[in-house]
Amino acid sequence: MNYTKASRSQKDKCQASLGSYNEYMEKIPIIRLNSGNEMPAFGFGTWQLAEGNEALDAVTEAIRLGYRLIDTARIYGNERSVGEAIKKSAVPREEIFVTTKLWPNDFGYDNALRAFDESLERLGLEYIDLYLIHWPRDDKERRRESWRALGEIYKQRRAKSIGVSNYSIEHLEEVLGSDEPPVVNQIEFNPYIYDKQAPLLDFCRRQKIVVEAYSPLARGRRLDNQIISQIAQKIGKTNAQVLLRWAIQHGTVPIPKSAHSSRIKENLAIFDFELSSGDMKAINSLGRGKSSLPFVVSLLK
Repeated sequence: MNYTKASRSQKDKCQASLGSYNEYMEKIPIIRLNSGNEMPAFGFGTWQLAEGNEALDAVTEAIRLGYRLIDTARIYGNERSVGEAIKKSAVPREEIFVTTKLWPNDFGYDNALRAFDESLERLGLEYIDLYLIHWPRDDKERRRESWRALGEIYKQRRAKSIGVSNYSIEHLEEVLGSDEPPVVNQIEFNPYIYDKQAPLLDFCRRQKIVVEAYSPLARGRRLDNQIISQIAQKIGKTNAQVLLRWAIQHGTVPIPKSAHSSRIKENLAIFDFELSSGDMKAINSLGRGKSSLPFVVSLLK
């Protein structure tokens, strides 16, 4: 995975619009994807942020604080608010990396092309930086046709990069031989499911597919874990910052979500420290193959 620092022009523009919060943006590494495009190595998720003021205010604050990767999806129902926040910000569009996703109900070549157009319209943007297939489901043929549609969208440069989400190794092998292989696989990734996801992480690394980590805080359900708490106290960081730093040091791109300004800011302050190898091993050991997702979501796999 190739990292670079934010360019001078990015820093200058950001400093003019965001003032002292530029300190956070300067520390976020930039990843070069297989498509040749660049993506921030840390982002802001929007799952369960309601359309309207909640999503609008949260994304607006995230951009103000220095986040430059914003992740949404058709099924989240908040693309309009995400797009509005992006357009009203003082940050140039080309400096904000926007991801949205194709829901399985829209599988199929023509359906996928239409769904992309609809997402683009809701966001109010001229292009998407990264378009993902959200879930593989079990219809192999329609899944392949959908990927073919994403390849066409990419060729037209309406999506600068394409990828997948929640894909297993078997699913990834279906598309690796295509003209446009995926540059990203967005998966649930946190210490409590690490043992289950580690083989997939290794496979993606070998194939030069960037892994984005959703639910990196396990939806906040296990933040008070004793091992995490002990490490956080030792290094003077919060439990959430320890979990996010752990994900960063595994080479993933975490996309935590919050509707609270203080937590949005706290989550971003993870580039001024490193976890020791011993701390990493201790956190790795927490894996029990247990997803933090609601049961109904797990049925989509």
